[in-house]
Amino acid sequence: MQLQGSSALVVGGAGGLGAATVRRLVAAGAKVVIADLAAETGEALASELGGATRFVETDVLSEDSLNAAIAAAVEMGPLYVSVDTHGGPGGGRTLDRDGNPLAFDEFVKVVQIFLNGTFNVLRLAAAAMSKNQPQETGERGVIVNTASIAGYEGTIGQVAYGAAKGGIIGMTLPAARDLSVLGIRVGTIAPGVFATPAYGKALDAVEAEWGPVVPFPKRMGHPDEYAHMAMAIIENPYFNGEVIRLDAGIRFQIKGSRT
Repeated sequence: MQLQGSSALVVGGAGGLGAATVRRLVAAGAKVVIADLAAETGEALASELGGATRFVETDVLSEDSLNAAIAAAVEMGPLYVSVDTHGGPGGGRTLDRDGNPLAFDEFVKVVQIFLNGTFNVLRLAAAAMSKNQPQETGERGVIVNTASIAGYEGTIGQVAYGAAKGGIIGMTLPAARDLSVLGIRVGTIAPGVFATPAYGKALDAVEAEWGPVVPFPKRMGHPDEYAHMAMAIIENPYFNGEVIRLDAGIRFQIKGSRT
């Protein structure tokens, strides 16, 4: 994938994994739209990186909002790359300790944001890419989605999140098959435990909890390691229709950590 002269869309680009990916794409010569709801953080990142980037406040469940972000990218160059790292709520247990069922609306909300939102990004980015001229490799674009190892082995309290991420895993191959005739590749990264602000508490405390249970290296992943994998998918024209775990060998147990 030739990135010089191209544009890229990074959804969730103001967050940990997304921001690291934005930095890698800019370093590789792409113009990047940082698409996120976090306006203050997104604007700060765009200001730091300069004219190669632009922040667009974006809601993954809004077609108009996503189309505005895509249009902003196309203004900077043909859109050949879309990376989706957006976050959202986690849900809860199927039944709480008192036997009360998880509110159906809460389950639907998690699936809506993660799974439906990811497909919304994928379909609209693909529509824009379909208008590109093929590169020398025959590619018109590449789409990278973000699942989670919770999509394979969700822990207690992850019934909604596991279902949503499992759905992203499950749609990878059929989406790649759907888009193959257009020369658009689709790949998915399923991260393990990564040190990002999404945990909502001090990262040193999170590292102390998770680091010891990771086989090797015995630490949480760094956002740039996610970005490194995203770039490998983008740059390798033979990677398509596959989900790759990025987890240092960890497998979630029944509870989320050793505690």
